[in-house]
Amino acid sequence: MDRRKLIVGGLAAGGLSACASTGPGTSQPNYPVEGTAAGAPPPGRAPEYSREELAQAGSNFLGVTAEAIGATIERVANEQNGRRPTAYIAGQEGSGAFAVGLRYGRGVLYMKQPATQQEVFWQGPTVGWDFGGNAARVFTLVYGLQRPEDLFRRYPGVEGSAYLVGGLGVNYQQAEGVTLAPIRAGLGLRLGANVGYLVYSRQRNLLPF
Repeated sequence: MDRRKLIVGGLAAGGLSACASTGPGTSQPNYPVEGTAAGAPPPGRAPEYSREELAQAGSNFLGVTAEAIGATIERVANEQNGRRPTAYIAGQEGSGAFAVGLRYGRGVLYMKQPATQQEVFWQGPTVGWDFGGNAARVFTLVYGLQRPEDLFRRYPGVEGSAYLVGGLGVNYQQAEGVTLAPIRAGLGLRLGANVGYLVYSRQRNLLPF
């Protein structure tokens, strides 16, 4: 009988010990939670580009110093209340005007995730006190774009131009929550100010409307 009591008592003690090992205060393994990686954007939102990434890409494409393009990017960021671009477009364009003008361009849209390199075309008319012509490389910062297909629409804008042999200028276009800030390094002679719009499309259109 004493031996039976000892066996039962030992089993009970072992059970209490096992329960205690999984009670409050015991360290448990930490399993990763999907979608909570540090620095990851919220679900459904595109990741953003840093100032350094854009300055490097813009410097290489436009052929200007990283400091010059970085200062321009910083100015645009301040005017966008600190927002950072979710995409950028690197391309070239040509335009001309005598009161009424036209602009045509072609480039590549870049996004981080999903990794995107989408060919893009743009064209549009302008009206205003605007004379001359220019050819330019264009590095466009894109704010608020979550999916590549959301880029393709019409963007109104207002532009003041002063291209004299060379220069760096910025203007803004906005439609349905997406803001474009083209940074142009231009060659030619064009003076004036105009209003108009640009249509971004997947293929080249000869008609600018």
